[in-house]
Amino acid sequence: MGGSAEGPTGEVVRPDPIEELERRTEAALLGEGQDRIDRHHAAGKLTARERLALLMDEGTFTELDRFVTHRCSDFGMAERRIPGDGVVTGYGRIAGRLTCAFSQDATVFGGALGAAHAEKICKVMDLAQRSGAPIIGLNDSGGARIQEGVDGLAGYAEIFLRNVRLSGVVPQISVIMGPCAGGAVYSPAITDFVLMVKDTSSLFVTGPDVIRAVTHEEVDKEALGGAVTHATRSGVAHFAADTEEEALLLVRELLSFIPQNNLEDAPALPGDDDPMREVRELDALVPRSPNQPYDMRELIKAVVDNNVLLEVMAGFAQNIVVGFGRVGGRSVGIVANQPLVLAGALDIDASVKAARFVRFCDAFNIPLLTFVDVPGFLPGVNQELGGIIRHGAKLLYAFAEATVPKITVITRKAYGGAYDVMSSKHLRGDMNFAFPGAEIAVMGPEGAVNIIFRKEIAAAADPEAERVRLAQEYRERFADPYSAAARGYIDEVIPPRRTRQKIHTALEAIRDKRDPGPAKKHGNIPL
Repeated sequence: MGGSAEGPTGEVVRPDPIEELERRTEAALLGEGQDRIDRHHAAGKLTARERLALLMDEGTFTELDRFVTHRCSDFGMAERRIPGDGVVTGYGRIAGRLTCAFSQDATVFGGALGAAHAEKICKVMDLAQRSGAPIIGLNDSGGARIQEGVDGLAGYAEIFLRNVRLSGVVPQISVIMGPCAGGAVYSPAITDFVLMVKDTSSLFVTGPDVIRAVTHEEVDKEALGGAVTHATRSGVAHFAADTEEEALLLVRELLSFIPQNNLEDAPALPGDDDPMREVRELDALVPRSPNQPYDMRELIKAVVDNNVLLEVMAGFAQNIVVGFGRVGGRSVGIVANQPLVLAGALDIDASVKAARFVRFCDAFNIPLLTFVDVPGFLPGVNQELGGIIRHGAKLLYAFAEATVPKITVITRKAYGGAYDVMSSKHLRGDMNFAFPGAEIAVMGPEGAVNIIFRKEIAAAADPEAERVRLAQEYRERFADPYSAAARGYIDEVIPPRRTRQKIHTALEAIRDKRDPGPAKKHGNIPL
């Protein structure tokens, strides 16, 4: 035990301060004991400090508030004052760039959040704001500490407030590495990206037991709030990793595409991929038939540097692709319809997924590159009653609001209101290109002639042959890209093989664009 002692002559002898520091440090590192750490490892999980060591560049993490303890004296807590209070906070470097982080320690009080625990998190979030550095939260907690009552709830609210104040100021990333339930889920939900670990992490407002008691529904923890569920069905998680190590490496990769804060640009990483190279395989990638599917990811990867696309929310709303790539070494945010799924039509989930991503890129100065092959908004009673009008308007609003450089390439179809929504020239698109076979119209030629020439088709000797003839005539007169180009809605019709060149030169031309808007506090996006 530490403390002062009485020497042989009666004087008070203070313990050696270095030894005392070492003793206290060892106590903080052990938390509630080695046995708890061993059980944590046996469950296939890393400790809070091990996670931070993997996340940060080797030897760069500096821990803050290591000796903070709770101030609760009720329910036997006075005898359980553990240094650090169940969360490790501090700063370090990722790829040489300053990064702030906190990592909840499930071996101490189950990672439960009390007042002191919350204060530590708030303190490092404030440091992130002052230093203009990303903040990363590694979540592994049983929720609010019941023994501290409303102080735990107040702590969560203080964190939520900082999440909101930091939104659009510094990147915020949440990694769910264990349980996260109740009010605790709302902090990750406000952050920019949520990563989960399969089989060991969970996110839900109310757990299976409560649901069973209230609604009599049977569901297990994994199906209700596991990584696969949130990455494929709810859209809460942006990434689902197989292991904790994979999740932490994903964070490092993600940060390489984004800036430190909203006043900086993402880091440029010049490589060996010539930005002016032709991509001849693109000339044959997009089928001439408007109804034949192809994989938009192949097109994107052929255009970006070294074929590297970091796809975000890859398992959710797969009719639209969003993610990060580079062109000429500079980060771009990519939004693209996916013809392989629902023919690339926009539905509720795709609209919300893309809108959120567009707004992130706009907040952090990342140019937007949009590939369009869209037949329209998905028809259906469920879509209409689910609010496709309101949700589709979110994507329109996001693209219209965005002031970063915006480059759009129409690869094949751009029909109806979906043409407008997908970063059209009318929504302040900076450079809008189209492939020679692109069709831009109110609707597809076949549908259009069925309306315009209904009587002529019915009276024809061969109605089907007449429908085909009229559709081809409509396509040639109204639906080709040259009609839009004649009005200035398309800046250039380009050979597909030159797509990469055109994007690179356009980005260079508008890299420093200025697009001031009217003075206002903020708009009212249709949430």
